[in-house]
This record gives sequence, structure tokens and C-alpha cells, in this order.
Amino acid sequence: MSARTESREVRSLLETGPFAAALRAAIRARGLGLERIRYRLRDRGVPVSLATLSYWQSGRCRPERPESLAALTELEDVLDVPPGSLTRLLPPPRRRPSASLAAPRPPRQRTR
Repeated sequence: MSARTESREVRSLLETGPFAAALRAAIRARGLGLERIRYRLRDRGVPVSLATLSYWQSGRCRPERPESLAALTELEDVLDVPPGSLTRLLPPPRRRPSASLAAPRPPRQRTR
């Protein structure tokens, strides 16, 4: 794929998504491996695991926590894409059950 075609693909995906495809295209266009990206993020004080980067680009999961969203802001800079271009492709965060709802209750003791 030529650089011009690749650039057009990245621009299009940054406008329309989905997030994982846009991230993959931006990584490919930048010519950096995930390990190199991880080092650059770490040098900026933003540790992200290789598995996390891989999951984000495969669509297995997406950044949702505040720390992940901060890392995504730095990642946009590392990948040399416009600020917010990947972030805006994320759907609204999923609602997580509160701790009181998620934690199982201990069994009740029967009294006689």
C-alpha cells in the first residue's frame, strides 16, 4: 500500500471508526511496533502493557478507565494523529455495577 493510500485510509478511519481499525491503521502508518510504542509511552510516564495495546487494536477491549484514557491521549501524540481523533471514536463508557451490587452476599445464618 502506498503512503498516500495509507494516509487516506487513516484519515477516513479517524473520521468514521471503528476505534480498533483506526488505531491499527494509525500504528501501521506510523511504522512503529507495539513494543516501540510501549517504550515511548513509558518514557512519557504512561505505562501501558503490550497486551493492552494489542487488545485495543484488535478490538478485544477498549480504553475506559481514566488512566487508559490518559494513555490514549499520549498515544495519539506518539502516533502523530490529531488530538482527540482516536478518543472521540470510543463509545460512551459502559456502566459498571457498584461494588455493593457486584459483591456476593454471605449466606444468612438461620436462627431457631
